[in-house]
Amino acid sequence: MKQKTALTIAGSDCSGGAGIQADLKTMTMNGVYAMSAITALTAQNTTGVKDIMEVTPEFLREQIDMVFEDIYPDAVKIGMVSSSELINVIADRLVYHNAKNVVVDPVMVATSGSALLKNDAVEALSGKLMPLAAVVTPNIPEAQVLSGMKISSKEDMEKAAEAICKACGCAVLLKGGHSINDANDLLYEKETYTWFTGKRIDNPNTHGTGCTLSSAIAANLAKGFTLKEAVKRAKDYISGALAAGLDLGKGSGPMMHNFDLKSEFAKEKESV
Repeated sequence: MKQKTALTIAGSDCSGGAGIQADLKTMTMNGVYAMSAITALTAQNTTGVKDIMEVTPEFLREQIDMVFEDIYPDAVKIGMVSSSELINVIADRLVYHNAKNVVVDPVMVATSGSALLKNDAVEALSGKLMPLAAVVTPNIPEAQVLSGMKISSKEDMEKAAEAICKACGCAVLLKGGHSINDANDLLYEKETYTWFTGKRIDNPNTHGTGCTLSSAIAANLAKGFTLKEAVKRAKDYISGALAAGLDLGKGSGPMMHNFDLKSEFAKEKESV
């Protein structure tokens, strides 16, 4: 059977819990060969983002082209893209290469609260990139920006998801974990609402949850699962990663992406 592949186009997180690093770990644990095109380097850790250095549009274009021309990805996840210039390049190359199973995580604010998206990029994101997506995965604050609506209830989530879908022409997975309910997420596609219920896990270490969820969805779409199946599997995976209770860093720490790794080479050294 042909090995399934996935490409993540996102920013790097030097502390390893979010961004490209989380995406590669997640895609690998979800059974696909993972590749990356880096949009920016960030100097960050669990307490916040100190600095961001974007790649040039030309270099991002070269990265994407080199991947598609050699190992064509079965799915593409797009994360942090902080400028309209980079968004335009991504949209252009995805159209040129006829990319499949595109998942857009509209990363606007880090878990720590740091802004990651320039104001001029929001319009490019919703106008050029999201219409190419199979699904977009905003959280409540991001959905409020994209829909122009205040979201404070389950009914508001449904209205906002429908508004985003109709404006951008793609399915919407609106994540409710920020304050509306106990990790219940809403998928709106083909004029149908599907709620995915989840139990809030008592773990303050949630650095990179959005990156991880969207990457897991992309990996499962690459393997041929339907969108609903991909979302369900991704939520189960992220619940396991949170429940493992990894505790690293002084702020909102990372999840244990490899919680289900049973490889001989992952074993701890035995004490004598």
